[in-house]
Amino acid sequence: MSHRKFEAPRHGSLAFLPRKRCKRPRGKVKSFPKDDQTKPCHLTAFAGYKAGMTHILRDVDKPGSKVHKKEVLEAVTVVETPPMVVVGVVGYVETPRGLRTLKTVWAEHLNDEMRRRFYKNWYKSKKKAFTKYAKVKYAAGENSQGNGKTTATEDLDLIKKHAEVVRLIAHTQMRKLKLRQKKAHVMEIQVNGGTIPEKVDFASGLFERTVSVDHVFSKDEMIDAIGITKGHGYEGVITRWGVSRLPRKTHRGLRKVACIGSWHPPRVGYTVPR
Repeated sequence: MSHRKFEAPRHGSLAFLPRKRCKRPRGKVKSFPKDDQTKPCHLTAFAGYKAGMTHILRDVDKPGSKVHKKEVLEAVTVVETPPMVVVGVVGYVETPRGLRTLKTVWAEHLNDEMRRRFYKNWYKSKKKAFTKYAKVKYAAGENSQGNGKTTATEDLDLIKKHAEVVRLIAHTQMRKLKLRQKKAHVMEIQVNGGTIPEKVDFASGLFERTVSVDHVFSKDEMIDAIGITKGHGYEGVITRWGVSRLPRKTHRGLRKVACIGSWHPPRVGYTVPR
């Protein structure tokens, strides 16, 4: 700190205030892997739940390191990944402002885990979500000329003709987890590889079927783990904001902030690390 006029009051951004529980606890994939049409159609993401942590003993393969070819004890996280159910497909077109949804096609039957996602209170609702959609889109022998509405087959043909990016909609199976929640988490998974018609056929062929994590990732593959935050538990102000510890002889604790503001204004400011 040789040329600093004032010492840093904190080492943490105020852009993330207020620090509170998030509204949406599911992580979001902000960029999928780049598409290579020479490869066969495949999925690029999967949803999992943190089950806990343990430790492993592994051999390090890092030339130049002191622990090269030695055993090292490392902490690992266990992620539970029950099979996901595919319930829809979305086609996107590219615009100057980014991707725009062209058409969304849903499966004919959605289970209650998925339909709970469309209600704030499932118990008091009439549970009618997607009943009319199935009648209109999957009515036997019905076409767009009769009622002015397109069928699911016609919507899929539209995606094949105009879409540039194809993603399928899948949800988790909460009943296979040891959690109280019954409402499924829904996410989009991009389909890479193959032409656009092949992607649409691949996605629609998975409707109402389960997809396991083995179909997405292989053993020993390097993948990205996405979450809202790593989480640091209940910590004090030193760890939370990176402020300096007080001198050793400080009365009533030293891992604290000594001055939390002036006499006037007679309140603690929001910028003060707490």
